Amino acid sequence: MSELFSELLTLDPAVRRVWRIKLALTGSALLLAAIVYDVSNVFDADRTLPLGLASGLVIAGFGALAAWVPGVRYLSWGYRLTGQELLLQHGIVNRVRTVVPLRRVQHLDVTQDVVEREFGLAKLIVHTAGTRSSEVVLPGLPIATAEGLRDRIKGYITDDVV
Repeated sequence: MSELFSELLTLDPAVRRVWRIKLALTGSALLLAAIVYDVSNVFDADRTLPLGLASGLVIAGFGALAAWVPGVRYLSWGYRLTGQELLLQHGIVNRVRTVVPLRRVQHLDVTQDVVEREFGLAKLIVHTAGTRSSEVVLPGLPIATAEGLRDRIKGYITDDVV
């Protein structure tokens, strides 16, 4: 099985910035909640945390996560389209190796959120037959690559049906 996953292609390096921005947005929402907590306890003499500690912890925690996680996550991702399968490998703590037989593909989506669109990236979403893990997502692809993969897989599907 490991030779099956040799020579995997990497995602576009810009996906690291996309992931950092998304972490920063999540961190901003939590920071807002921490600031509200800090401000609501300004005049409380019996407050459990020193003033500003909650906000500081959120900033430090998400700063560290945004600096470290996207780079490691990027290094863990790889994919390859063979003649009959789409192979994906990812995972920082738990390594996940997914084999998608192209004959099981039902339909395909290429999606972009606002941040991905700004960087020219997209996700290829492969919907397969079955209920368990029936949606496989390949993130961080240049839009042309995602559409090219979609078209190659679509060609396999239409050729296989006939």
